[in-house]
Amino acid sequence: MKFLVTGGAGFIGSALVRFLINETEHEVLNIDKLTYAGHLESLTAVADNPRYQFVQADICDADKMHELVNEFQPDKIIHLAAESHVDRSVDAPGEFIQTNIIGTFNLLNAARSCFETTSNKHFMFHHVSTDEVFGSLGKEAFFTEQTPYDPNSPYSASKAASDHLVRAWGETYGLPTLVTNCSNNYGHYQFPEKLIPLMIMNAFKGKPLPIYGDGSNVRDWLHVDDHSRALYLVATEGQPGETYNIGGNNEKTNLDVVNTICELMESYNPPARDVKYKDLITHVADRPGHDFRYAIDTSKIERELGWQPQETFESGLQKTVEWYLANQAWSDAVAGEYSQERLGLKSVK
Repeated sequence: MKFLVTGGAGFIGSALVRFLINETEHEVLNIDKLTYAGHLESLTAVADNPRYQFVQADICDADKMHELVNEFQPDKIIHLAAESHVDRSVDAPGEFIQTNIIGTFNLLNAARSCFETTSNKHFMFHHVSTDEVFGSLGKEAFFTEQTPYDPNSPYSASKAASDHLVRAWGETYGLPTLVTNCSNNYGHYQFPEKLIPLMIMNAFKGKPLPIYGDGSNVRDWLHVDDHSRALYLVATEGQPGETYNIGGNNEKTNLDVVNTICELMESYNPPARDVKYKDLITHVADRPGHDFRYAIDTSKIERELGWQPQETFESGLQKTVEWYLANQAWSDAVAGEYSQERLGLKSVK
């Protein structure tokens, strides 16, 4: 089949593209604008494969989306292109409205046109979203596919809006659609402003490890390779009109995550001086609208599609630390000045 992946040079997108090329026989068209978080270096291993092609384009360009979708005639569209960093949405929400809402609208219209022209029985528009659309959990319970939407940041609000658009195009126009809502991803090739790679690289350089508030906020961590397998399974075996939650079953406080990274760093890169990595932990002012806890109930995708994560948080984090220490040049090259824009770092001297 033909898979059109938007945002395929980003963190999750590139992992999905590598999976599709390395583990299946499908053709892949990768559409990416190549913003600060999109890097073709993440796809070097598959760049010359004859089943893979890349086009640099913006999903906000409606005419270009119609052109590319109609030319490629995909069986599956897996839509990952999005502005995704909560901190950036606090500073510049307009970009999130344009890309995540208007861009999704453009792609849905292009998909609808293609589907109505071809009546492809394999066609599916798979929209990849986040658990942040559900808002904040207390200390108990989990997000399910029936949890009401309650977004608290410009980022999560823009993703909630795009989720609703996808469902509306399915109900109103008969477009075969699916939505997946995932928990926090981590792994190799993640842009170094995100929590885990930022902590690894800052620790390596002896820089402060900034943690919002007291570090008690809880996230469910999902390895990006497990997520890629789930996305493929949903796109090929999921039922149109359904939503599937994808989580790693690994709830950790932010402080626990950073402490574990420090312990791994002690093993892999012992400090030259008599200093502990944990001494670098610095608590900074909490960010606005910081949800307390996210946790995913994965029983539906496990029950209906037979998916389960293969990585534990311990095994996945160990691989991630090893990868970033072995690929420091990649991290430094892609980060440039952007990681210093992360809210919270502004409070660290």
